Order: sequence, then structure tokens, then C-alpha cells
Amino acid sequence: MSNNSPEITTLPQDKELVLKVIPMPADCNANGDIFGGWVMAQVDLAGSVLPARRAQGRMATVAVNEFIFKQPVRIGDLLSFYSEITRVGRTSITVRVEVYAENLRAQGSYTKVTEAQLTYVAIDENGKPRALPVV
Repeated sequence: MSNNSPEITTLPQDKELVLKVIPMPADCNANGDIFGGWVMAQVDLAGSVLPARRAQGRMATVAVNEFIFKQPVRIGDLLSFYSEITRVGRTSITVRVEVYAENLRAQGSYTKVTEAQLTYVAIDENGKPRALPVV
């Protein structure tokens, strides 16, 4: 986390914690920052948790509607991924994912490093869109 990044002391209470992970040295570039593609892959995994629960079967990522890198992620940061469903259609579910970094050496201080919005679609055994179960 950069020294001039806005820090917060609490994490979201209105979203669900769906993933926690610590990036490793193999995940960083020559500057010591974690690769954006690695963060994107983790966001896709985290984003799929709530739709998978709702879809009750196979699903696929169909869109990355928005992806904002707000601050760099560094080795030694503990990343917490929070998600919420923002839209449910007939076959698709859109989620918002927020990623917060906590430096393991300075615990209790968090920085929002990434936010994204992704859409997943429920698919059948042939990979074709299927209606979501009624709940």
C-alpha cells in the first residue's frame, strides 16, 4: 500500500466476505507490485461465489463491466474480497466486488485497492444459457 493511500479502519458490513488471500512474490512484477492480471483472476473467483450459490449449477463469466485499480497491491498485503449481488436477470447475475488490503505488519488499517462489477450467466451441460432457479 502506498504511503499516501487513504486508509480506513473498518471493512464493509453490508457485503459478504467471500475470499481472503495473501499474494506471494511469484505474483509480483519487477517494481514489487502485484500483477493486475493476478488481481483480476482473484476478483473473478471472488465474484463467482454468490452467483454460484444462486445459480445452483454451472455458470460462466460473461462480462467484466467495470474494473478499477485504485491502489497498488504489495507483497505482504492480506487481501479481503467483499461481494454483493447488484442485479439478477432471467439467466444472469451481476455482482460488485470490493478488494481491501491490510498490511500484515500494520494490522487493523485497510485500503480499498480494487473495485469491479462482473456478470455471470447460468449455463446448462451444453454451455448454453439456462434460467436461474426460482427462489
